Formats: sequence, structure tokens, C-alpha cells
Amino acid sequence: MAKKIMIRKVSGDMEPFSRNKLASSLHRSGADKEAVESIITAVESTLFDGISSRKIYDMAFSLLRKKQLGIAARYKLKKAMMELGPTGYPFEHFVGEVFRRMGYEVEVGQVLQGHCVTHEVDVIATKGKEQYFIECKYYQRTGKNANVQVPMYIRSRVNDLIEYRNTLAEFDGFDFKGCVATNTRFTSDAISFGECTGLRLLSWDYPKGNGLKEFIDQERIFPITVLTRLLVADKQKLMEQGIVLCNQLLDYPDALPTIGLDEAKRRKVMEEVRYLCS
Repeated sequence: MAKKIMIRKVSGDMEPFSRNKLASSLHRSGADKEAVESIITAVESTLFDGISSRKIYDMAFSLLRKKQLGIAARYKLKKAMMELGPTGYPFEHFVGEVFRRMGYEVEVGQVLQGHCVTHEVDVIATKGKEQYFIECKYYQRTGKNANVQVPMYIRSRVNDLIEYRNTLAEFDGFDFKGCVATNTRFTSDAISFGECTGLRLLSWDYPKGNGLKEFIDQERIFPITVLTRLLVADKQKLMEQGIVLCNQLLDYPDALPTIGLDEAKRRKVMEEVRYLCS
């Protein structure tokens, strides 16, 4: 395109539209070269100065959904992470599954005694004598990042838990660690503080190359909110039953009739689920 089109990001900042950036996001979702080129051409024909990045995403997703349904589900992964609410409960179970895939035994939503006070711990992950206390920070919009106050607060809670557990014989020789997981991003100060104090941080794109987006795709642990053949209300009903991940539907397909789906609709949903999890 000869003229640079300026787009408005979620933060409100303006930046030039990047053909390569859109192509990369489509390729990462698994779209083939022909589909990518066709979608970008269609999107470019509708661009205007000041168009929102969300509008561009919605157009690309709609076009991809018509061409390659299973790929469209993967393309909407980032948005799907924002749809795990309105409570933080589904995200806690999602993070628990991430650590379970890394070989840890996982407990979710526990109240533990610290040296000074008791603490609600979102996820406890244990592997041998290594134990993580994990706080999950869930946000419903992409512009909201976890700032430095978040790891500072969690560091003090983790220290209180560690001080108490170090006095218990049952935890002799244990290596206790803290972690903060978020579905968005950390500010640079939050990352610096985490690295300085030994607090593990896990976000959409941190650690670089090993954040949630890479882990999800590698392990195929897609949240049910990526599914394009379910209504938002349907997904909410499933999450209320504790069904947070697509692979849970492979184990419990009988959950679909309970939310009022007929046989034909259930068949289509399971087709998409099997594609994503295979």
C-alpha cells in the first residue's frame, strides 16, 4: 500500500498498519499461504485512518472462520483468554492445567497458614520437593497490564507462607517458590522486580518464547472460549460446571446436552474440539 494507514491500538496509541504483522498472526494460527493472502487483501480494501486494531482483528477472524474453521479458533486465542471471566476461577484452573502438563501435582483454591496470617492461594503446584505458590491475575481486557505492585504484594505473601512451612517437619528439605500468572502482560518494572526477587512470572508473552501463547499451542490446552461454534452463554454455562478446557469436552462430551445443544450442534462442536486437541 502506497499510503500508510494509521490504526488505533487498544491503548489508544496510533501506529502504521503492518501487512507483515497481520500475516504473521494468521500464519501462527495455522492458516495456509493462500488463505492469508486472500484475507489480507480483503482487509486492506476496507482500511481507513483511525481504524481500530480490534476492527481489523474482527474482520480477519470473520474471513478466516469462513475459510478454515479450526484455524479461526486458534487465531482468536488471545481474545478467548479475555473471555474466561467474569470471575478468575476458570483462569486459575487453566493455570493449574499448565503446571500439571509440566509434571506438577496441582491443587486449586486453597487456604494456607502463613507465619503471620492465613492466605488464599490460587494454585499450589508440587513436584517432588519443589513447591510453587501461584497467584493468578485475570483481566478482561487487553489494555490492562499487571504492574509492579502485583509481584511486590505476592512476594510478601509468598515469604510469609515460606517462613511458616520451613518450621514444619513434613516440608523438610522443600524448595518453596512463588509465581504470578496473568492472561495479559507485565509491565517492565514488574518483570524487573520478579527477576530481582526470584519470583516466577508467566504471562501471555513472558518469558519470551515460553509464555502462555506458546505453551497453549504446544500442549494443545485451548480454553473452551476459543470455540467458534458455541455461543458466549453456552461457554459460560460450561465453565460454571467446571469445564474450562477443550480437552475436558473430549472426556465429558455429555456436558453438551446439559446446556441445551441438539445432536447436530453437539456433533459440530466436537468436530472443532477434536481438531484443536489433536
